Amino acid sequence: MKNKTDKTKITYCEKLGASDSQPLKDSEQVAKLLYQNWDKGAIGLQETFKVLLLDASKKVKGTYQVSPNGAMGTMVVDVKLLFAVVLKTLATGLILAHNHSSGNQRPSIDQEELTKKIQKAGELFDIKVLDHLIILPDGKYFSFMDNGLL
Repeated sequence: MKNKTDKTKITYCEKLGASDSQPLKDSEQVAKLLYQNWDKGAIGLQETFKVLLLDASKKVKGTYQVSPNGAMGTMVVDVKLLFAVVLKTLATGLILAHNHSSGNQRPSIDQEELTKKIQKAGELFDIKVLDHLIILPDGKYFSFMDNGLL
């Protein structure tokens, strides 16, 4: 008798083709892009963790919402699932992002540790974490790279 096994399938549809986008140059450009595409009805209510998937030219291949919307101050990121998507898309660079519904610009110790954990995992696959941005409800932002945390 054949042994049936469940197969996991990850699909990816590139909505914004890398060939159509411009290379990302700085945190201000990234923050504007993220803020424009963030759900304005929820940015002040719930925290969400997203990742920009980049090609070798730092062009956006796509975005992926890593964690479900959570209550203020709670953010769960499954690093295994994150990298399953990153590897499937053949991304070579990542920009991490989450919002602070409270308006507080500074990252927590847990968020700094999560960033380091993702960065370390990326090193195993030659995938660079280029930045981690905290997006605020008013469009202001905090960049880990600009503030020496990456």
